This record gives sequence, structure tokens and C-alpha cells, in this order.
Amino acid sequence: MPARPHSPEEATPPQPLLDDEQLDRLDDFLASDRVDEDALDLISAHGFLVALAVGPSEVPPTQWIAELFHGEPRYVDEAQRDDIIHLLTLLRDNAMAVLEQGGLPELPFELTLAGMPAEETPIGDWCAGFMEGVFCDESAWFRDDEETAATLLLPFMLLSGLFDDEPDMADMAGDLERQEALVTQLPELVLDLYLHYRVPPETTKPKPRRKTPAKGKQRR
Repeated sequence: MPARPHSPEEATPPQPLLDDEQLDRLDDFLASDRVDEDALDLISAHGFLVALAVGPSEVPPTQWIAELFHGEPRYVDEAQRDDIIHLLTLLRDNAMAVLEQGGLPELPFELTLAGMPAEETPIGDWCAGFMEGVFCDESAWFRDDEETAATLLLPFMLLSGLFDDEPDMADMAGDLERQEALVTQLPELVLDLYLHYRVPPETTKPKPRRKTPAKGKQRR
């Protein structure tokens, strides 16, 4: 069973989920006029797909692809469509494989806020994308243990900037020192979520994913 590293000696460097050429290809497409202006960009899509890899339910591809693109992109041809869908699926699957081995995913930004509010950085965009992945099947994330789920998701919610208007988040949203500490822990926090949802302590193998296509509410 995979376990979270407990010391620097035991830890291995975070592992990239796509190589540089693949990331560039995906970035070019997501930044092009072939996708809706509300579609997720590369950073947000990365967070979104990592959330799908971590989550307790299997979200149907037709659903998550539509959520990511906010509609159907205007592909040049079927070959381009197959290539882009393959890259997105590969990123998600590679995240699952890394986490399954107890490894940490490499995130597409430096793990520092450099004194800026999280929502004004790629870190905030990534966490907002992650939360979009949670919203794809929100009920599944909170079904079994709402309190633990809320605790584990709190750093992602806080850094996303999506919840700053909620009273419980107001004080934390202004605490940049606390946010900076959470940023440095993001890869480990992703692994914690994976272990919580996919590798329960009483089992030696990941539990089967629940086939629950129900769609939770979205927050914008």
C-alpha cells in the first residue's frame, strides 16, 4: 500500500505528469481560439485532471471533457481531437499512477506565492481548476465523511480564491503566511487526499471507484 513519505531521506522528487513537449502541445491548444473563452487553461486543466485522479468516483469522460472545455472545441480534424483527448486522459492517468505508488505529482508552477495573494497567481488558478474537478461530482467527495473531506479540501478551497466571500474563509484569506505554508505542501496534500479516498487503512488495495455520474453543483 502506498504511503506518504515521512522524511526528506524517504521522499522522492515530484514526478511530471506530462513531458515538456506534451505540455506545450496542450498549452498551445487550450490557449488557442479553437476553444471557448471560458475553457480551462493549461494550469487550471492540470488541477482539474489531478482532482479527477484523486476523487472517489469515476466521472464519465463525456462529462469531464465538456466541463473542461465548456462545450465542444473546434478541432482541425479528428486526429487533433484524438491527440488532445489523449493528452488530457494521459495526464489524469499518470497522476493516478504516481499517487498509487506513493509518489508526489509535479505541479506546473513554483511552490511559492512570492508575497502575492494566491488568486492572483498560477497556484490559485490550479486550485480553482482542482475545485472544478471536485464540483463534477461534489456529492461523492462529501458523502462518507463530510468533516474529514472538508478538512482535506480546505487548503485547495482557500488557495483557489473561490470562497473568499464566505465568512469562515475571510480571516484565512488574508493570512498570506499561512497560505504560503500550504502552497509548499500542495503535492503532499494531493497525496493525502488520494490516500483518503482510494486507499483506506483497512485494505491493501485501492477500493473500486463508485460509478456515480451524478453531477454536483458548480460554483463560479
